Amino acid sequence: MIIELGHYMLILAFALSLVQSVVPIWGAQIDDNRMMSVASPIAITQFLFVGLAFAALTHAYVTSDFSVQNVWENSHSTQPLLYKYTSVWGNHEGSMLLWVFILVIFGAMVGAFGRNLPPKLKANTLGVQGWITAAFLLFVLVTSNPFHRIADAPIEGRDLNPILQDVGLAIHPPLLYLGYVGFSISFAFSIAALLEGRIDAAWARWVRPWVLTAWGFLTLGISMGSYWAYYELGWGGYWFWDPVENASFMPWLCGTALLHSAIVMEKRGALKVWTILLSILTFSLSLLGTFLVRSGVLTSVHAFATDPGRGVFILILLVAFIGGGLSLFAWRASMLRQGGVFAPISREGSLVLNNLFLSAATAAVLVGTLYPLALEATTGAKISVGAPFFNLTFGPMMIPLLIAVPFGPLLAWKRGDLGAAMQRLWTALGIAILTVILVYGYVEGGPALAPLGIGIGVWLVIGSFAEIQLRSGFFKNSFSKAISRMFGMPKSVWGAALGHLGVGMTVIGIVVASSYQLEDISIMKVGDSRTIAGYTFTFEGMKESSEHNYSDVAGTFRVTEGDKLVTTLNPVKRVYNTRGMPTTETDIYTIWGVTQLYMSLGDKQDNGAMAVRIYYKPWVTFIWLGSLVMFFGACFSLADRRLRIGAPARKGRAKQAASTA
Repeated sequence: MIIELGHYMLILAFALSLVQSVVPIWGAQIDDNRMMSVASPIAITQFLFVGLAFAALTHAYVTSDFSVQNVWENSHSTQPLLYKYTSVWGNHEGSMLLWVFILVIFGAMVGAFGRNLPPKLKANTLGVQGWITAAFLLFVLVTSNPFHRIADAPIEGRDLNPILQDVGLAIHPPLLYLGYVGFSISFAFSIAALLEGRIDAAWARWVRPWVLTAWGFLTLGISMGSYWAYYELGWGGYWFWDPVENASFMPWLCGTALLHSAIVMEKRGALKVWTILLSILTFSLSLLGTFLVRSGVLTSVHAFATDPGRGVFILILLVAFIGGGLSLFAWRASMLRQGGVFAPISREGSLVLNNLFLSAATAAVLVGTLYPLALEATTGAKISVGAPFFNLTFGPMMIPLLIAVPFGPLLAWKRGDLGAAMQRLWTALGIAILTVILVYGYVEGGPALAPLGIGIGVWLVIGSFAEIQLRSGFFKNSFSKAISRMFGMPKSVWGAALGHLGVGMTVIGIVVASSYQLEDISIMKVGDSRTIAGYTFTFEGMKESSEHNYSDVAGTFRVTEGDKLVTTLNPVKRVYNTRGMPTTETDIYTIWGVTQLYMSLGDKQDNGAMAVRIYYKPWVTFIWLGSLVMFFGACFSLADRRLRIGAPARKGRAKQAASTA
């Protein structure tokens, strides 16, 4: 009965989405406040209905109701409770329900917290959100129904894919979807603005919190997926330029450009057309990622292998929303007024430069991702585009962008002074150059350009706080006054500084870990030792054990540095009973919070020996710590009252009160 109720809730939500997609927009066209006012309650009610449907499916997984086909195919009664919960979105049907659930969450948030939005803009925005919701609810109901019953219920389920039975699955997909789907709001705002024909600085301020929210969650989602692949797959890598990885990376790059473009539009009323286009393209790339993962055109550890019919349905949605959005943009863009003029050397100019490089980088990743698919579809030839291509195209475009980042916040609006900005960055430049010299002088091995990459990372880290130093007057004012001025700064200033700091940390982590990591892959018997980076790994034995739904073999390795015991590592080779599928469970020891000793087991040999991978990865944690710092930067910016939707209205009321007095 609960399952049927969940299915019925989805049908009701679909019916409401049809109403939401028509009535508010029509009301905005004829200026009928009653019709426009239905948007918010419908959006909130949709959230309740889809939430009940999601809860019904979750209940079926937790109670192991194998009369539901989706539960039977992706769960098992012996699974730990955590993985019964994560199994809900560890499959195509359940993950699409999560996609729609997050979609209606964002719609309900606009309905509940967008009280200060102009009525027409709010009605049109929620109406466009209703189009998206209706389309994906129809997709779920027609092709991907998670509530389909089995006539003769099996006694036991087929179990979840073993590599997905990990705590990372409880975190990675929801965060990624919050980013993917979150950009639907900026898309809806843009289409609504095009429908109304009115876009101004207030629009940019209203849309920026939603862009920041989606960007922050997408940053965390990509980072968590990277770390999951790093420790779960046992290859010792954190990024493989896999097409599905690229599918999430492209909207992040485009969303980063959108975030900076919206700043120019808010502050100077410029780049209106470009900001709208970026908003449409960012969500379009999110839809493209959804298509790649679910169409069956890719074979990837990240992808859901689904039937071609679903891929065709998503392709139709892709063409409708991307083609419709770009067509509306082409029709209405000429009607938009352009903003103020600015010099090339200015803060606006630096943000335009940021946009150009990010857009070009996105295009490079897009070509590298889609070209093999297009070639295979047209000629049947199969090629692989991997790291060499992306390193030669994406990497060089990032270098000038990263060098330019610290200059932006130090340049004035409209017309800046590059020399004055450089004077404030002498310290950062000096420390970066000193770092390069020290790395060249004292670190052996590695690529010749690696120290320069580290220097660029240090330049970003030190330069990210140049604006804070300038505003606070450190080294000019007294210490107490400087501290007081620091705490009085707008939170968005701190947010930008933390965002740039996080990028610098990630750059340092990528360059150091990629350039100076050490690797030893060998066959080891009990008693054998291997030494890497001064650490000796001694194989002390193996232990077999079994749990409810798997059996495993764990190796015991004593790690010493000279005569000092550092730690004991226990990597595991695990086989799940139901599917008979092996997985690798790595063991990782972190040194001083930045460097990691990494071990994974391969296959057992006939003579009782084990294949063993040992990695020494210096500063590798900076890759993910930098992502966390970027997310905290987004949170700081969101905490700034000036960036919240209510800020313009409050400012307006304050000015009105002042003029009245």
